[in-house]
This record gives sequence, structure tokens and C-alpha cells, in this order.
Amino acid sequence: MATTLADAGRPRLWAPVRHRSFRLLWTGQALSLLGDGFSVVAFSWITLGLTGSTLTLGYVLAFQAVPRALFTLVGGSLGDSMSPRTLMVASSWTRAALMTAVGVAGLTGDLTVWMLCAAAAAFGTVDAFFQPARVSILPSVVDDELLTPANALMGAGARTAAIIGPAIGGLVIALTRAPVAFLVDAACFALCGLCVARVRTRPRKPRTGTDGTPEKQASLAARIREGITYTARDPRLRTVVALDTAVNFCYAGPFTVGFVTLADQVLRGGSATLGVLNGSLAAGAVLGTLAGGALGGRPRVGLLVAALAGWLGAGMAVLGLVHSTPVVVATVLAMGFAIGFQGVFGLSWIQRNIPQNVLSRVVSVDMVLGYAVAPLSLIVCGVLAGRDVSALFGVVAALLAATGLAVLASKAVREMR
Repeated sequence: MATTLADAGRPRLWAPVRHRSFRLLWTGQALSLLGDGFSVVAFSWITLGLTGSTLTLGYVLAFQAVPRALFTLVGGSLGDSMSPRTLMVASSWTRAALMTAVGVAGLTGDLTVWMLCAAAAAFGTVDAFFQPARVSILPSVVDDELLTPANALMGAGARTAAIIGPAIGGLVIALTRAPVAFLVDAACFALCGLCVARVRTRPRKPRTGTDGTPEKQASLAARIREGITYTARDPRLRTVVALDTAVNFCYAGPFTVGFVTLADQVLRGGSATLGVLNGSLAAGAVLGTLAGGALGGRPRVGLLVAALAGWLGAGMAVLGLVHSTPVVVATVLAMGFAIGFQGVFGLSWIQRNIPQNVLSRVVSVDMVLGYAVAPLSLIVCGVLAGRDVSALFGVVAALLAATGLAVLASKAVREMR
């Protein structure tokens, strides 16, 4: 059972680390996300090694991404009817088995493109059950007053793992062979499963519907619809989800296509400048996440949401108008900081205010919208970058400014805590 911190006053950033279950959960999530980073590099490299075709690489990665997007709502629904810990453990060990099979097939020379596509599809499907569960499990591991610092530490670990995972995967491939990376990947997922299996959570309360009455056994489709309806009906949730979608739009296009175009055609710095921009964004996000956890408390989340939209909009405008590398790097660092800072409080608000019996479904709706908007952002930003990079950042700045104004127009959202 989760323990309670008895310290007087506001919890410190590192307070959740005192709890064994939190440490195990943090380690398990970090290992899983490290494995995700490994998998992207491993799938990409081994596909190119087998075929030499970037088109085939696109197919393999799509086979992984599409099932993940399609099954996230299913994973969210199951996370509210089953134990999130059980889903995380089952997903981790299944991914470990998949990666082991691919690695062994690669080392024996039996691996084919169709086997890779099948493995990628299975991986994406199973991963869809892990992602909502890793967010919804936290309120049953730590108490409410520890959610903000706990989310900060979880977020910092996740962002760090996302950075170093691909780098370590590339190093393993460079020193050995591509199939070995799959075996290392499998070890990460297996260890993740072992860690999460040892996490102790609060017993769940009897499940009730969103109206408070005892929940009847509903079909999977009905439970998914209920999660979508619950999210759509609450103006505060709609705002948080809309902002998350807007931020994902900014990540997918402007922070990939936009960064490449900016580094190459505007700043004239090549791949080195691109690396600095990506590193600044990641570093800013980690610092912002830790700063949010250190600050703690329950600020007006609605105002933070509006401030983030305005801050990112102003940053996008600067990226479109200013052609000085130091200014651009500082702007990107500040944008990353704001994303990390607000994210801690936004996620903590969701976990604190959404009933446990529907939390995983709400999280899955948010995730699916992020998955859906990413390819659209890449296409739109690719078209705009081909014409004028300033237009790319200008359009995104206008979108974020409109989002911020919409947030401020709602009293219910402004008063969120």
C-alpha cells in the first residue's frame, strides 16, 4: 500500500524518492522509455541494412506507429477496468519476448522484412497498453500532496531516457551488430517488468460510473465512448487536451522540419546547429520539469495553460523573425523550459481531479489526439517550410495565440487549481 509523507509544509522535490514503490515505478518507466528509444534505432538500422530502402523503412515505422495510435484508447479503457500495474508488467514482458525473437532471428540470418513489419506492428500494439497505464498508476502509488514532485521526477526521467535511449542504441549497433540492439532492448523491457511487478499500490475502490452509481459491465466500445464523452463534456479537460494537442503540433512539425530548415537554410550551421537546437529544447524541458516539481503547490493551472500558449507563440514568432544563432538557442531553451514547467502541473491536475475509474481513458484520449496531429503537423510544416520558414513559424505562433485567448475566455478554466 502506498505510504504517506508526514513532513510538515510543502513536499520537497525529492520527497517521493523516499518511497520504495515510487523508486521502482520511476526505474521501470525509465527502462521502458529507454527501450523505446532503442527500438526506433534498431528497427531503422536493421531495415536499412536488409533492404537499403528508405521507403521500406517508412513502412516498418508506420507498422509500429499506426497500431499504437489505434489501440491506445483500448489500452486506456482496460487500464480503468484492470490494474494499470498488471497492464504495464504484461506489456513490458511481451515486448521483451518480441525483441528477443527479432534479435535472435537477426543473428541467425532468418530475419525478413515481413517479419520486421509484423514485429513492429505487434510492438506498437502492446506498447499502446503501457502508455496510458504509466500515467494513471501514479495516484495509487503516492499521495495527492506528492503528485507534483512525483510527476516532475517521472517527467525528468522520461525526457532524459528519450534523449539517451537512441544514442546508446546507436552506440551498441556501432560496436556490435544491429540484432544485438534488439537483445539489449529486450533486457530493458524485462527489467522494467520486474521493477513494476514489485510496485505496491493502494487497493482500488469499487468501480462506479461517472455519475457515481455502481458501474455495470459495459462493452469495450461503450467504455471507450464514455471516456471520450467525459473528456468532451468538461470545459477544463477540453482546454488541457486542446493545449496538449497544440503543443504536440508544435513538437512534430516546427521542432523537426522547422529546426532542420532553420539550422540549414537560415542559421547556416548544418547538423551541428541542429543538434544544439534539439539539445536546448530537451535541456530546457528537463529544467522546467524539475523547477515545477521544486516549486510545488497548486497554482492556477488554467492561467499556466494560457501563459504556456502565449509563451510558445511568442517563441515561434522569434524563431521566424530572428536569424541570430545565440538568440534562437536561448529562445528554444526558454520554450522547452515552459513546456516542462507547465506539464508538471497540468498532469498533476488531471491525476488529482479525474476519478480513478475514468483516468486512464482520459489520458488515452489525450495521447491519441497527440498521435493524430503529429503527421498532420509534419505535412503542413513541410509545405510551409518549402515556401518560407518564417511562414511556418508564423502560422504556428498564430495557432498558439488563439489557443491562449480561448483559454482566458473561460472562467471555469481560469480558476482551475
